[in-house]
Formats: sequence, structure tokens, C-alpha cells
Amino acid sequence: MFTCLLVGCDKKAEQADLKATEASTAVYDQASADAFLAEAEADLAQLGQFSAHAAWLAATYINMDSQFVESRANKEFTLKAVQYAMQVKNWDGVELSEDARRKMDALRAGITFPSPNDEALAAELSDIGSKMQAMYGEGKYCRNDDECFTLMEMSDTLATSSDPELMKEFWEGWRKISPPMRELYERQAAIANAGAQDLGFENLSVMWRSNYDMSPDEFVVDMEKQWQKIKPLYEALHCHVRAKLNEVYGDEVVPPAGKIPAHLLGNMWAQTWENIYPKVKPDNSEKSYNITDLIAQKGLTEMDMVRTGEAFFSSLGFDPLPETFYERSQFTKPRDREVVCHASAWDLDDKDDLRIKMCIQRNEEDFYTIHHELGHNYYQRAYKHQPMLFRGSANDGFHEASGDTISLSITPRYLKEIGLLEEEPPASEDLGYLMKQALEKIAFIPWGMLVDKWRWQVFNGEIKPEDYNKGWWALREQYQGVAAPVARSEDDFDPGAKYHIPGNTPYARYFLAFIQQFQFHRALCETVGFEGPLHRCTIYGNKDAGAKLKAMMEMGASRPWQEAMQALTGQPDLDASAMVDYFAPVKEWLDEQNAERSCGW
Repeated sequence: MFTCLLVGCDKKAEQADLKATEASTAVYDQASADAFLAEAEADLAQLGQFSAHAAWLAATYINMDSQFVESRANKEFTLKAVQYAMQVKNWDGVELSEDARRKMDALRAGITFPSPNDEALAAELSDIGSKMQAMYGEGKYCRNDDECFTLMEMSDTLATSSDPELMKEFWEGWRKISPPMRELYERQAAIANAGAQDLGFENLSVMWRSNYDMSPDEFVVDMEKQWQKIKPLYEALHCHVRAKLNEVYGDEVVPPAGKIPAHLLGNMWAQTWENIYPKVKPDNSEKSYNITDLIAQKGLTEMDMVRTGEAFFSSLGFDPLPETFYERSQFTKPRDREVVCHASAWDLDDKDDLRIKMCIQRNEEDFYTIHHELGHNYYQRAYKHQPMLFRGSANDGFHEASGDTISLSITPRYLKEIGLLEEEPPASEDLGYLMKQALEKIAFIPWGMLVDKWRWQVFNGEIKPEDYNKGWWALREQYQGVAAPVARSEDDFDPGAKYHIPGNTPYARYFLAFIQQFQFHRALCETVGFEGPLHRCTIYGNKDAGAKLKAMMEMGASRPWQEAMQALTGQPDLDASAMVDYFAPVKEWLDEQNAERSCGW
């Protein structure tokens, strides 16, 4: 039984009485809301800066100590964020300014994995997150004690090999890292669901879908609407790819009908398929150049590749990056320690401490990735003048789309402008170029949907813990038409083999971004007065396009995303028609190829 000294009990009772009195006499109006929000923003900005540095440390120096620091920082930030979020309900029903109400909504729905207002549960939640990220970052597949392979090495094999057995071995080998995450993930989801409920949401699924300036259910309906616009193009691409892989590997490896074995699509998760372009490309569509070869021919270093990306943004009128960007970023994999190589962009102080974290390979993929990640950095700097709760993109897809919009301008004309190419290739090469783009962009769309569909179903109870893997593969088969190359069971936890699951990064943003980038690209190409097919347009060197992009970025999250979309594109809605239009020549060609084939799965 709990006992205490009389004086101590009296003091605690007095404090409780004082809090009750303060609560009963508090006035909840615009003035009190402004004061509350100012305090919340100041506290969270300070804690957020420490948490960002701790996360950087944990990602670039993986060890027990860095995990401890990151976990402690996350716990303190999450607890404080939850404490403020739980107070938002005091102003429910109170007439507030539009900005104040928007900030209140951002406070309540802005925590990715909220804990209940309980220090022990907050600590446990942070500890689980750090552990799972470390498991992923340190993950390797070992044939024996002397022969181990990193994710990067195995991914390279899947991207370039034509040996289905080796690819199957590496595909299965990487997924041996994730079963230990399974119980951790189940516990993490349970704690975060309780945290979401404490904030007034039915579950974490509803909370995640509440960040899009529309109802959670309307958001799901809109995603499905956009998918239906793209689905015919995806099905045509799937049909052609399956037929060509069947020619390469035969019926025993790739059936002539049905789902495609996931390990044969050139990517560890079959999320994009551009690496198998040589196996499925149109006849007589040889490209006269290869960016990987151009990088080697010009002797570009990893740092040169980053400087090239920066020069693109400078050509649009953006200020140069601070010198600290080059001093503090991680560009290559260190030899002396384990790090998380997954590319990401960082803003550690909401001002100018911008960085990227990569293990750059001198190849085409990372040339594009650098332009993409820098898009995040320039976006982060553009909205730094906004209040703390508005320092973010209009919706999370905008952040991803901005960098990808720049990547769409990496056209032959751009490569010629910067001296990598001597001449633009003829129009006869366009079909091959577009086909490779489709293998990345179109192939990604169903994957971009299903990752969060799985999590939403986990969070709302549709997928039970005992069916985690079954639910994962049901979605992969339904939307992607791919199948596991080896038998899977509930002893496996294949979702955990994708960084964004143990990393707790919402994924719908990528689905949105892959659609939004084509809307952005079409609008910016109209701004520069480009005439011709969209895939030949680059905005490189155009200050008018840069000004329009920067103006949208500077809005941050201060206005509904529909207004930011309107400002940049002239229309408020998400619209996949720009993507469909961009790839119309590919669709026409695919339909011709598939005329005598049985498509679907």
C-alpha cells in the first residue's frame, strides 16, 4: 500500500486542487488559443531540433549508444507533442481564426506514431522504433559465417542478374531480417492506436488519413479514383512485361498467365521495374546514351553529382545551398561503421542546417535520386519563415513530388545543356525513353497504394496480427499482380523488409507524389512556353518556372493543399490525367503488343 509523509500528501493534494481550480476557471477563446499555440510551437521546435540531431546520429552511427539517445529524444518529443495535442479539445467548438484552427488540427493529427500520455509507454514506443530501424540498417543475409551480403549488394544483383535462382536466394535472404520485428511491430501498433484514441481518433488509420484537408473516407475514395485512371495503363504494362519475361525465363519460371514472380522485376520489392528495361524494351529502340556511362566518361565524383543537382536549382533562381550542407551531409558509405544508406533529406534546425544522407553510387539511379532529395531540401528552406506548425509541405505528397518534378526535367536537352551529352537524340528514341519511365512511374502506382492500405487495415483491425503476412500478400497480388517466388507463412514478416515499415514513414505520400509530379511538370512546362511532347520538356534554366515553384513551396502547410495545387497548376484537385497523357504513346504501343495476348491476373 502506498504511504507518504503527511506534509507530502498535503502538498500533492494542494497541487491537484490548484490544477482543478485552474481548469474550471480557464477561459477558452482566441486569446488563450494564441497563447497556447505560441507555447506549443516554441517547446516543440526546441525538442524537435534535439530529436532531429539524435535521429541523424542514430542513422549515421548505428550503435547501442546512438539508439539510446534517439529513443530518449523521441520519447521526450512524443510525450510533449501528445500533451499539447490532448489539450486541443479544450478549443473544440470555439470560434477561432483560420490559422489558429489549422494549427490546432496540425497539433492533433501531426504525430505519426502517437503514444498515450504515459511516460513508460512513450519510452517503449520510442525504443521499439529505434530497435526496428537498427535491425533494418544492420541487416545482412549470410550464406555462412564468411559470406554475407548487404541490401545494396543484393539489390544490385536483382537489378542486373538473369539468374533466377540467385535472385530468388537474395530475395528470400533479405527477408530473413524482418521476422524479429514482427512482435515489436504488433506492440508498436497497439500503443500508437491507443495514443490515437486518446487524441480523439477512432484508430491510427483514421488519424493518418485525416491530414489531407478532406475527410478520411473521402481521401481513400480519391486515391481509388486516381488508381482507376491509371489501372488500364498498368495492366497493359504488366501484360507485356510478363510475356517478355516468359520469353527470357520460360514457363517454369514465369507462367504465361497470372501473376509475375516478384524477384524477377529488378527491384527488391518489385516497386519499380526500370532495371529490367533491357529484357522488355521495344525492338529497335536502343538509347544512344546511358547516364551511368556518361558519369563514368566525364569522371564525375559523388560530390560532382551533388553539385550538378544544386546547379539545377540555382538555374531556376534558388539561392545556393549553405556550405554546411557539404560539410555535414553523408554522401558515401563510411568504411568504419554501419549507417542507414536509404536516401533521405534532412532539415535539422528549421533554418539552414540542410543535409542529405545517402550512400551514393555513381550511376543513373542515384543521379536522379540526388535531384529528388535536393528538392526536399529546397522545399524545407522555402518555408522556414512559416510558423513552426506550418513548416511542412501542403500535404506530404507535395514534398515528394517537388523533387520528382525536377527529375522529370532530366531530359536529353538538360543533359546537353550541362555538357553530359553532345547532341539530343532523335525522336525515334522517345518510345524507349518513355517505356523505361513507365517501368518506374506506372509500375510504382499500385505499390504506392498498398503499403499504407496494409497499415490502415492493421491499425483498424481488418488485418489481425496473426494474418500480417497473409494480408500483405493478398494486397500485393490484388493490386500489383505479383507473387512471392517461395512459400510465405506467418513465420515471415515481409512488410518489415521495406524500410518505411520499421522506419514508420507513411507511404500514401509517394502515391500522391507520383501523380502530382506530372501535374506540376505539365503546369511548369506551360509556364516556360514549351511546345511539344511533355517528356521532352525541361524547366532547367527558366527563372519563371522557378519563381512559380518557389512561391508554392513558400506556402508551406499554411493553406489547404488544394490552394497550393491551384497556385501551381491552375486546378485544385489531384488529377492523374497528366500522367496518363504523358505516357499515351506507351499505352498505344503496349496495346499493339498485347493484341494477341491474354492479359490480367
